[in-house]
Amino acid sequence: MNRLKLFTIMALSATLILMSCGSGGNSKKGGGTKRFTSKTGWKPNDQKGWFFTGKQQKQKGWPGMVYVEGGTFTMGLVKDDVMHDWNNTPKRMQVSSFFVGETEITNYEYREYVTWLKYVFPPSDTSFKEIYTGALPDTLVWNNKLSRNDFAETYFRSPEYDYYPVVGVSWLQASRYCDWLTDRANEKALMEQGVISKDLYTNDSNNQGASAFNLDKFKGNDPEMDAYINKQRLQQKSGIKTQNARIIAANRNATSGVVEKFRLPTEVEWEFAALGMQKEREYNLYTSKKPEIEQLKGKKGKNRGMYLENFKQGRGDYSGVAGWKNDGSPTTADVKRYPSNNLGIFGMYGNVSEWTADVYRPIIDEEASDFNYYRGNIAKEIVKNADGTFKKVDAVKYDTLADGRLVYRGLPGQYEREVVADNRNFRDGDFQSSLDAGYGKAEDSSTLGYNMYNSKQKRFIVDGRGRIVLQKDKTSRTTALSNEVRVIKGGSWLDGAYWLDPGQRRFRDEGKAYGWVGFRVAQDAKSNGKGRTKR
Repeated sequence: MNRLKLFTIMALSATLILMSCGSGGNSKKGGGTKRFTSKTGWKPNDQKGWFFTGKQQKQKGWPGMVYVEGGTFTMGLVKDDVMHDWNNTPKRMQVSSFFVGETEITNYEYREYVTWLKYVFPPSDTSFKEIYTGALPDTLVWNNKLSRNDFAETYFRSPEYDYYPVVGVSWLQASRYCDWLTDRANEKALMEQGVISKDLYTNDSNNQGASAFNLDKFKGNDPEMDAYINKQRLQQKSGIKTQNARIIAANRNATSGVVEKFRLPTEVEWEFAALGMQKEREYNLYTSKKPEIEQLKGKKGKNRGMYLENFKQGRGDYSGVAGWKNDGSPTTADVKRYPSNNLGIFGMYGNVSEWTADVYRPIIDEEASDFNYYRGNIAKEIVKNADGTFKKVDAVKYDTLADGRLVYRGLPGQYEREVVADNRNFRDGDFQSSLDAGYGKAEDSSTLGYNMYNSKQKRFIVDGRGRIVLQKDKTSRTTALSNEVRVIKGGSWLDGAYWLDPGQRRFRDEGKAYGWVGFRVAQDAKSNGKGRTKR
């Protein structure tokens, strides 16, 4: 008995010693050393010092965005590959937490965008005339040589379709929308904080052409923003209360309250969000991955036996028989007509397919990257003038869409950027991934721009009337793959049930629009230091 007591006392003593060692001896309850101690000895944001990082902000979800907690999952892995694409073999991936739009971008939301462009860069100005027209959806995607419908005239503009997903938007146009949304969201957030003036749109002299607000100029402390910014309020929001002008100037970029950048979701993010497996698990084991078609049917009430997603059910059957319309929608439908998935995200299994950020390749190289995989990285940096100031977009540069229209690369007043590294071909298509590489042969000037894919080259000329004309390239080709094709995920009203599986993937030209493809937006999520991000 005495030996047992002695053993118990020794065990408790050892435990206390280990706990003391692990705590560092000077930490507060919760473990770990003090977080906010600078090795210089200065306290954070000390008003007698020189460095101000601003007040710590808890990230909140922007309206219409759904938080998706990151994790690991098996991407791809469908039961049958009836298309014989062999492009969705299973692979283990890790995804960081992110926010994704609860619905696709609607006609209403996209009309906000083109109306803003028309207001700020009026087409009547010859230097701006392509900006507005190049952003408009291609309504001719609804035209069919052997089908009658009026959607080409009504779908985008009519209020009845306000909350239907916008279609006829190419990948290039969708990407420009994301950039515009980033500026408008930050503009609104800064208005609410009192940092910038709230009369940007009530005063007719504001927001004209290159003088319009954009995040580039705000973060770069551009003099053009001086008329809009409440500097006293900005100092309060950033924690700078000193009157020393040199201190304020040195800390200008340490402002807080900026909304996270909007972008298209990556393919991995889109599939992870569509599956919604976080709610389908027991401890660390996912219990469900692939939604069987039977699971898309209602099980009780008025929806019993009815399809709860919008897709084509068979040849000549887009909605069911009259009086018993199975999914009720022969084409697109309201973005919230059908139930959401477990995470509260609508339309991931039907209605319209969606653009993702990725450049398409048949093989996802998980050996090169199994963390936040994304093919399409293009590193850019802001161009500087000779005096060190940032160069702004003056003469607008354009990309050419498949229908011949021009879509802007950057808007006047934004900072001009140049490409410093293009990684779209990395390990697949560039010289180092070809059979000619190796044996000590390195990439040099003779192999610069090498592309193993003999894909179609875009050839556009300007005719005598200033119109963009597509010239047909008659050279025989071996593949449709290039750096200008993007991954499309999800099924649509035009697709059979096969394409509803989130693991399926297709590709289309980034400059072409379709009547069955829409898009939604995403944002990065910041950690709050406790393993979760606040919604």
